[in-house]
Amino acid sequence: MPESAFEASSSPVSDPVRIIRAVGDRAVLVGLPSLADVLDLQAHLQRHPLAGQLDVLAAAETVLITGVSASAARGFADALRQLQVLPAAPANAALVRIDTVYDGEDLADVAAHTGLSSEGVIAAHTGQDWTAAFGGFAPGFLYLTGASAVLTVPRRSSPRSSVPTGSVAVAGDYSAVYPRASPGGWQLLGRTDALLWDLKRSQPALIRPGDRVRFRAVREQVAAAGVLVPETAVAVGTPAAAATPDVAATAAPTPATGIRVLSPGAQTTVQDLGRPGYADQGVTASGALDRGALRRANRVVGNPATAAVLENALGGLSLTALADQVLAVTGAVLPLTVTDAVGRHRELPMDSAVSLFAGQTLSLGAPRSGVRSYLAFRGGIDVDPVLGSRSTDTLSGIGPAPLTSGTVLRMLPPAPGSAVHHPETPPPAPAEVTVLRFVPGPRADWFEPASVDRFGDAEWTVTHQSNRIGLRLAGEPLARSRPGELASEGTARGAIQVPPSGLPVLFLADHPVTGGYPVIGVVLTEDLDLAAQLPTGARIRFTPVPAEPLPAEPVPASP
Repeated sequence: MPESAFEASSSPVSDPVRIIRAVGDRAVLVGLPSLADVLDLQAHLQRHPLAGQLDVLAAAETVLITGVSASAARGFADALRQLQVLPAAPANAALVRIDTVYDGEDLADVAAHTGLSSEGVIAAHTGQDWTAAFGGFAPGFLYLTGASAVLTVPRRSSPRSSVPTGSVAVAGDYSAVYPRASPGGWQLLGRTDALLWDLKRSQPALIRPGDRVRFRAVREQVAAAGVLVPETAVAVGTPAAAATPDVAATAAPTPATGIRVLSPGAQTTVQDLGRPGYADQGVTASGALDRGALRRANRVVGNPATAAVLENALGGLSLTALADQVLAVTGAVLPLTVTDAVGRHRELPMDSAVSLFAGQTLSLGAPRSGVRSYLAFRGGIDVDPVLGSRSTDTLSGIGPAPLTSGTVLRMLPPAPGSAVHHPETPPPAPAEVTVLRFVPGPRADWFEPASVDRFGDAEWTVTHQSNRIGLRLAGEPLARSRPGELASEGTARGAIQVPPSGLPVLFLADHPVTGGYPVIGVVLTEDLDLAAQLPTGARIRFTPVPAEPLPAEPVPASP
């Protein structure tokens, strides 16, 4: 068995050419000549992670490798130059059968494009086993590859604003099932009741990379339409038994000893430092947008940095203590008012540990600067973790729901030996124009040179369409240098993606894990806390910084 993270063999079977591009300061994007090479590299890195590797995500032609730090990412290029990758060993794959009603809106269009009848399209789709290649933009969404190219069709020229949950679709060389309602431009063949993503199961994803998928045409849906079958246990054509989901034990209700929400304001969610490591299942890391503010709030009340807090956007939050609390508020600068049972008011300082006694109400006013405030309670908020995190992911719906009036939250006991700390020093007030540093690429070559130059010189304005997924910016559109579509590839927090409109979108914590629009640059991790506090109308200027030297030319996989 190899002693290092690399294969010990000196004679790899394949020797693909790798093109390595920097993705901000904490990730690299590895381009490979074929999907087989992509999957081999992903499988290798999952078995033998690079030093400091946090996440690895395969896509059609690339593998995105994210590091725990900038120094870890700087070491990836050298490690990848030396890496010898053997073809992935056959996995203990499962066979997943998907019962499908073939009545999709685009069935006739797919038939016309392929020259088949509608019955011929159904026969082609059900007559082959599909292989789950890599995860997509949502939890449970898997790109499936087939042995036959007869169903290769383009995406719709006009994407739908909402594709129904369970839609079975094709686009390009792939097929997929939409795990939840979402926008999409794939051609719809039919629908299924299969639960592609269910957190009640011990393994939430019904289909995982490497699994085989077989579609079966049915006239009506059945309750257990998605059936998971061990590959080694079932012969082709053998009926499969429905998997029984795990049922989590539910603790008996206990008297509330935390807080009750009277008004959540525009949006208040539970956040911590997120859930990295699940990108291959379509799950983004999520977590607090302003991580520095979260850490300061937790530090003041003596919590570990990983404790869950409340993230409030634009003030308006009002809550009542059901038991005595010690808390701190950081982030957006706003008035904090405590009202007692007889209506007396007092103002509280920010960035300091303060007391909120049982029966008292805390209200957050409108921010004087910034957008998001962080409320840390001593001990941390006690909600059930999902995939190792208590964060709310607003894109995928994972984690606790955003707070509503009447929500009751309990607190965990303080860590033994912990103590309340001195007040923290808040960051400087924002400038009139916020400067965000970025590493150019990985797809700056998709834009006209004049647009690349102008991107760093121009001022951009934050629009009202911005949210936890990203900041949508207004300005003079950027012009591309090439037509066509970019094959979907992994995206990073801080990526500046440019859709066909030419107007950039700066991805924040709840961004999709993959995207099909070119990324002109990626904001440094250190500057993303600034981006989290930019309100509608704020002005931004992006300034490029050089990435650590990475090989820009093709690099052989082995010496």
